[in-house]
Amino acid sequence: MTDGTSTPRLFDGITVLDLTTFVTGGFATLMLANQGATVVKVERPEVGDDNRHAGPPFVDASGYDGPGVTAADRGESPYFWTVNYGKRSVELDLKTDAGREVLYDLVREADVLVENFRPGTAGRLGVGYDDVRPYNEALVYASISAFGETGPWRERPGYDLLVQGTSGIMSVTGPEGGDPVKVGLPETDLITAMWAAFGIVGALYRRALTGEGERLELGMHDAALPWLTKQAGKAFVGETPERLGTKDPVLAPYQAYPTADGYLTVACANQKLWTELCEAIDRPELVDDPRFATNPDRVEHVDDLEAELTATFEARTTEAWVERLAEGAGLPVGPVLTVGEALAHEQTVARGVVAELDHPAVGPIPVLEHPLRFAGVESGFRKAPPLLGEDTEAVLREHGYDDDAIRRLRADGAIPDRG
Repeated sequence: MTDGTSTPRLFDGITVLDLTTFVTGGFATLMLANQGATVVKVERPEVGDDNRHAGPPFVDASGYDGPGVTAADRGESPYFWTVNYGKRSVELDLKTDAGREVLYDLVREADVLVENFRPGTAGRLGVGYDDVRPYNEALVYASISAFGETGPWRERPGYDLLVQGTSGIMSVTGPEGGDPVKVGLPETDLITAMWAAFGIVGALYRRALTGEGERLELGMHDAALPWLTKQAGKAFVGETPERLGTKDPVLAPYQAYPTADGYLTVACANQKLWTELCEAIDRPELVDDPRFATNPDRVEHVDDLEAELTATFEARTTEAWVERLAEGAGLPVGPVLTVGEALAHEQTVARGVVAELDHPAVGPIPVLEHPLRFAGVESGFRKAPPLLGEDTEAVLREHGYDDDAIRRLRADGAIPDRG
């Protein structure tokens, strides 16, 4: 996290209009905000991003009486925070003529616009690419949807759960012989967000060379498929990838094993590491066992290997094994931590991944920083996630709207009138 000084940042001077809800677009623009872009989050009046209401848990903000409003009577959503640090919030009703005119004014000075409406919705609202391009031909316009804008599924709605299913991810996730399991994170949302951010940055680079704007379009289903990698490799030769729990389809030992009090991950898949592991756990006879002679042998006999290693690892605690194998022998093994343990882990603390910012409604809040570190520019969030509509008037005034114009917008229903 930065200290708020004038240290240069990667995307200084870049303005992003974020018309998205939930995670796919929101995390993409969050990545740009972390590197210095000014992200203006355009939200529905009185409601805002649906992610403001996702939960529980909620953090009590009943004592707040300043400008802006909280997401709901229940309070502020920590989940919303994690996708919206450092942004500004403007309430704007895009279903009104006056609201659309305000958006066009914002587009004139923006560099990027991101939307994740279902295909066709942006056009019906009058904020599609063809609608806004006349106001700024250098704009980079990114559209995100579940299945993209072409193909037989183009009009279907979709969320992370559906795409984890259609992409094959659930078919290879879960216990061996068990039911398909959803990854415990909104994985395809985040995969898509990262592709979107990558595409936006590429389009901005091309614009710097040519002066031309760009239209970027991607679907969550498409975005998830390239991440199948080794599972796709098996399918390409006619094999059916299966659920293996924590096992790996092409490496062994490469999984989690139970210990006396938890679990230990072991990633000793090449021959040198395998030999060193057997020596470190006092099981040198395993090296000469023909079932485990090479990595392909170990993969073929992975159940036998699991039984042998489990019998050994269950004799000690996870901490004892980590101390002996990771710290003592320099092997790639580690504990399986809870989310809370991971956030408070000594390595997390040392790297400053969890920082703190002051939230206007609830006080100090934790911040999940992003991992990119550069030698010549600063990274990090400088501002807490915004209250709903917190920046509406300020942004309007920055774009030339005076008191009378703002009053007219309220009267026209383009922005809320809260007296």
